[in-house]
Amino acid sequence: MDRVALRGLTARGHHGVFERERKEGQTFVVDLELGLDTVPAATEDDLSRTVNYGIVAEQAVAVVEGEPVDLIETLAQRIADVCLAHEVVQEVEVVVHKPDAPIAVPFNDVTITIKRSRA
Repeated sequence: MDRVALRGLTARGHHGVFERERKEGQTFVVDLELGLDTVPAATEDDLSRTVNYGIVAEQAVAVVEGEPVDLIETLAQRIADVCLAHEVVQEVEVVVHKPDAPIAVPFNDVTITIKRSRA
């Protein structure tokens, strides 16, 4: 399985369980790793035979900017679903970073990593 990776997709979302998170929003950063067979695209030098990572990036950002959810686990799953909707994508790893999470002690980042594949 070949890999196409997108790192550091950044968007503002209103996700979280606290009222302040929902009202004010915060920055989320998403990393994606898409698993697919790139041989058909490479052999024919044909974009239509692979995943258009520009479109995937726009769709992932739209999920972050879209309907609020309580959990970053839910957000990651919605992003995975968007990625797997592309027929050539067989598996995806999604990392959602929440660097401004409401934590009372010093920290650098909070992340969730999920891996999903076609059934």
